[in-house]
Amino acid sequence: MSDPCDSLPPLREVIRRHGLVAKKSLGQNFLFDLNLASRIARAAGPLAGVTVLEIGPGPGGLSRALLAQGAAHVIAVERDERAIAALQEIAAFYPGRLDIVAADALRFDPRPQFPVGPVRIVANLPYNIATALLIGWLSIEPWPPWFDSAVLMFQREVAERIVAAPDSKSYGRLSVLVQWRCEARILFDVNPAAFVPPPKVTSSLVRLVPRAAPLPCERELLERATQAAFGQRRKMLRHSLRSLGIDALSLIAAAGLDPTARAENVPVAGFVALARALAAASHHRA
Repeated sequence: MSDPCDSLPPLREVIRRHGLVAKKSLGQNFLFDLNLASRIARAAGPLAGVTVLEIGPGPGGLSRALLAQGAAHVIAVERDERAIAALQEIAAFYPGRLDIVAADALRFDPRPQFPVGPVRIVANLPYNIATALLIGWLSIEPWPPWFDSAVLMFQREVAERIVAAPDSKSYGRLSVLVQWRCEARILFDVNPAAFVPPPKVTSSLVRLVPRAAPLPCERELLERATQAAFGQRRKMLRHSLRSLGIDALSLIAAAGLDPTARAENVPVAGFVALARALAAASHHRA
């Protein structure tokens, strides 16, 4: 039995008919390669019975692939009103399975949209809001969050920061926050030629799986500790942590760290220990 997707018009025709010229202001780079879109959808794992949240679907290349791969429900959040009509054509081929939400993803709470069952995020993220969206998803309380995994497209540079290990130049605040709460790995790179218009950088697909029980600490204090340490990453901790307003050497000793280490030398567990020491010191001062 053929998939309804086979009867849909080519994406180039859809884009021409609806006047969908990619807008730089919206961070748009449309994915035309339907084989690549299918590969991304498959990377999200079996989709039967799964609700998928997709951000920035544009003309719907990835939306088609997700539905063709068997997603029970796709909630597509699109800020560009020009793309809505193109997405509605796809929805007509998959009755009841594609919900189109005209909204700014940074301000949209998707949770009321979810039916019963697992939820997964799969998206070719608009590059200008990709990091902000990711940090928002990592800041969900309580944890574990409402999604069981996320398969997301980033600029290669951002992807490298997400998965970076200590003692590397890419290791930073984003690395710590992501790896504290998730297991993260780069699945594959995507050539700029796969997009229209082609971006000036290589892209990477990243898979994130939330940890059921991250090392315990307060997220806000972990963010404060990483901001202080990486804000002056070339300085030793005994200097960079002074900005926290608490005796840096006592804090470092309580966390079991080396005062001569720099931020890039401290593993995620070390920053968690620092956040817990900061919590204890703040409680003592109170």
